[in-house]
Amino acid sequence: MSTPSLRVLVLGGSGFVGRALCEQLQRAGHRVSVPTRRDRQAMPLGPLPALTVVRGDVLQDPALLERLLPGHDAVVNLIAVLQGNHERFEAVHVAWPRRLAQACLAAGVTRLVHVSALGVDAKVDGDDSAPSRYLRSKGRGEAALRAHAGLRLTVLRPSVIFGAQDRFLNLFAKLQALFPVMPLAGASAQLQPVWVGDVAEAIARCLVWRETEGQTYELAGPEVHTLKALVQLAGTVSGHPRPVLPLPGPLAFAQALAMECLPGEPLLSRDNLGSLKVANVATGRLPGLRELGITAHSLAAVVPSYLAPGQGVARLDGLRGRR
Repeated sequence: MSTPSLRVLVLGGSGFVGRALCEQLQRAGHRVSVPTRRDRQAMPLGPLPALTVVRGDVLQDPALLERLLPGHDAVVNLIAVLQGNHERFEAVHVAWPRRLAQACLAAGVTRLVHVSALGVDAKVDGDDSAPSRYLRSKGRGEAALRAHAGLRLTVLRPSVIFGAQDRFLNLFAKLQALFPVMPLAGASAQLQPVWVGDVAEAIARCLVWRETEGQTYELAGPEVHTLKALVQLAGTVSGHPRPVLPLPGPLAFAQALAMECLPGEPLLSRDNLGSLKVANVATGRLPGLRELGITAHSLAAVVPSYLAPGQGVARLDGLRGRR
């Protein structure tokens, strides 16, 4: 049985996960629209023939979202932030999904796939509140969407996502190329990294599988690792292994505070440390990739293809040398 062709509006489509998703949707024969604030960030989407890039900011321009929705069969929401104060998290993770749901229903576009995060329902030391603004706001965003009757909603909760353009393992590899030792906050935190290609495939299947409507899925890889082990993996595969020095709580807090004081978005914040208190692994209480017919890729199967010396853009170094 052939898969129906859909017209999909991907919000956050020019980001790391969005680019992988747009490529996956194109291969499946769907037509895709992507609004973006930055033309440069959307450049990798240019070669995709059935994709339309729209210049604009849906977060700041409600009228743009209202103009975009008509004519689409489904919406994917990937818009999120990792850093910020209470107001920023509330605006992006709570107020935005609520406004999106209202706009979708008003336009008659009721199919929505929303990407959240593992840990939103976490409890720490008996408290019923997740230990970071990021996780708490993600949870409230899910609740805001579920409060809208008539919305055909699927929620996906991925673990930390890795892949060729990630800002996770790539970052740790670059840091180890620069520094002789890696002081690491949250070294014992547990994570179950999931490949970006598997996440993109999961979203694409949810869009066409009616039985996923009303469901929440946990997207996680086949293995659980500590953060320390992941940092060591990034260093080893990239050819720059360094000693990893786990930081005790007070020093980890001081490191995060110092990074928050640097210009730009911090590499680590105190809120990130709060999130690391929760194991970023699948609970097993909800369906996951297997129920979507996807066999999760391991780190070992993917990471060397982009972190190992001579991989990725480095494969062109030999050609550059001939010029």
